[in-house]
Amino acid sequence: MSRKKVKLKFKKLHPDFELPKQATKGAAGLDMLAIIDQPIRVMPGKRVLVSLGCAVEIPEGFEVQVRPRSGLAAKEGITVLNSPGTIDADYRGECKAIIVNHNDEWYEIRPLDKICQWVVAEVPEVECELAEELSSTDRGAGGFGSTGR
Repeated sequence: MSRKKVKLKFKKLHPDFELPKQATKGAAGLDMLAIIDQPIRVMPGKRVLVSLGCAVEIPEGFEVQVRPRSGLAAKEGITVLNSPGTIDADYRGECKAIIVNHNDEWYEIRPLDKICQWVVAEVPEVECELAEELSSTDRGAGGFGSTGR
């Protein structure tokens, strides 16, 4: 089965930036590297903005979701703070990742470390309308924790 191809155009903002790629044929995300000139020490409970060394042109109708790398999160407690972050199709500025340290010890991000992943997702155009009533469901107004453990 073939997957739909989406083309991202990149503008190189740092000499170390190279086009990202999917690590395996079945990978959903593009591995993104920390494009920084010197290491960044992230203290426990703190967050930092990490440059990805590029700007990107995303086709209309799509977004890029900035997501954590699962191994980094599981082993080191390092993750993307607003996960998933969103890069909108009309944004043309420098791309960065908001990285947070949930570990009890400081963590050093080194130049060219794989720091996050990007997943391209289709975004529908949304039409909003006011309504006096909403359709009923089995769940109804049951909120946080209402569907069980």
